[in-house]
Amino acid sequence: MRYFTSPYNFIFKENRKVKLYDTTLRDGEQVPGVKFTKEQKIEIARKLDEIGIPEIEAGFPVISNYDEEAVKAVASEKLNAKILCLCRPKQKDIDAAIRADVDGVIIFIAISDLHLKYKLRIDLKTAIEMTVSSVEYAKDHGFFVQVTAEDATRTPLESLMLLYNAVKDCGAKRLGIADTTGCIRPKGMIYLVSNLRKAFDLELAVHCHDDFGLAVANSLAAYEAGIDAISVSVNGIGERCGNAALEEVVMCLYALYGVDLDIKTEKLRELSLLVSKYSKIPIPINKAIVGDNAFKHESGIHVAAVLKNPFTYESYDPQIVGQQRRLVFGRHSGLEGVRELLNASGLKLSENELCEIVKRLKSLPIDYKPIENSELIDFAKKVLEEIRHE
Repeated sequence: MRYFTSPYNFIFKENRKVKLYDTTLRDGEQVPGVKFTKEQKIEIARKLDEIGIPEIEAGFPVISNYDEEAVKAVASEKLNAKILCLCRPKQKDIDAAIRADVDGVIIFIAISDLHLKYKLRIDLKTAIEMTVSSVEYAKDHGFFVQVTAEDATRTPLESLMLLYNAVKDCGAKRLGIADTTGCIRPKGMIYLVSNLRKAFDLELAVHCHDDFGLAVANSLAAYEAGIDAISVSVNGIGERCGNAALEEVVMCLYALYGVDLDIKTEKLRELSLLVSKYSKIPIPINKAIVGDNAFKHESGIHVAAVLKNPFTYESYDPQIVGQQRRLVFGRHSGLEGVRELLNASGLKLSENELCEIVKRLKSLPIDYKPIENSELIDFAKKVLEEIRHE
């Protein structure tokens, strides 16, 4: 077994397949201050394709000539992944997608009362008519079409039904639910998706924001309720607080739900570092899956147990996600962990010598950098030398 998880997860086992579509190059680029070059977009798209992401949302081509060229550059790579782009329900947006030569478009329209009144300043009927016209135009040009209701989680269900029925009738292949302000709870997401699942036999997709830290939880709730596609971004980057993190959704589905998406998970860390480098957004050290501390142990109790069986404090082998287990030693270290590691290295110690080494570790200055696993032997030898010369 390559991971060890709670037996309670599989009481109601659900291993239905689901599709991921990545929005790092679109929503991720909407982070203030982030702007990927054309070459960077291509490199990130290649890496996403390499790990097995089936759909890549490459950008919003109508924004500028540069954005159109960048999306076209990604599309021209002829990757295995389907290349999508974002469009408003406007002909000029679809025309930009045509010139960019993408495989499909995600047409988004907000139909919540709030957005209709204050942003669009149109009524629901007009918004639906605009969207239908754009879907028909996109279909005439051979595009795969997803229609996403922006601010869907603050939109009356009746309004969503009207929009989705209208676009279904004119050829949309997937219906998207955007939790634009990240304000729905998982139970609410289950209710919403379940109702839409009963009403439509088309693919359903979800795009979750992380304003309350619930983007991954809501994406998983949507999966439990029958969603077909989940929008993700590498490291969770996106507007404001970001989106559902690709690496977290992948590993939750794999390890907690038993769903293998045919993703090369051993390259997740590599992908994460690449996006962090080009976005200039550091990866928090405590970031799930890909953070520096995800498999690092210092506490004496933890180190001693991990040396006996790593699953005592880890749910899966770090190599699965391209990480390595790291044991560090310092003020929180205990006798058992230090003894076991030094014994394994062939360094034989008396109990008094061992106690003195641990005492010296615990006496390190507050701001002293923890000692890495590989450095502990040198530290111990130095302490022993000092002891024997006293």
